[in-house]
Amino acid sequence: MRNNLPELDRRKTQNALEGVFEKYRIYKTITFMDRESFITAGYTDRPNGPTNVTSDPTARTAVYNVDAPAARLAYCEMVDAVVSRLNEREQLLIRERYLKDDDVFDYKVYNYVLDPPVSKDTYTKLRTRAFYKMALALADQGVLNLAGLQKGADRKLG
Repeated sequence: MRNNLPELDRRKTQNALEGVFEKYRIYKTITFMDRESFITAGYTDRPNGPTNVTSDPTARTAVYNVDAPAARLAYCEMVDAVVSRLNEREQLLIRERYLKDDDVFDYKVYNYVLDPPVSKDTYTKLRTRAFYKMALALADQGVLNLAGLQKGADRKLG
């Protein structure tokens, strides 16, 4: 039986997922600032005749103030759902190392967080397996592009 799963480049996958985690942490920690609607008229020089453009800045601002926080929440919930599908040790690794704080390092996770502590090599294998599973799941969600993460993708494109 042939394995149909793609072979991903470990470095590219790690960089892509760290970008996803960075966006997650930013959305979780930085508060959303509502936009204010301008109520004073703004004048610009326009040519005579119809422009066929309808402008409603108040409605645009209201839509943004509702949609942007909802999109942030949906993104964070999607990442949480993908992480929750991993096994317990992989979940602990991802949550402690990537989803909580910026200043957590790998050696802290494999020495102090994982119980029992594991070696650096075992930690790397565990993280690589978790990243692979997450990359496949996030590609299904449309967040990552697997074609750019596959081994030899640079040679095929160039």
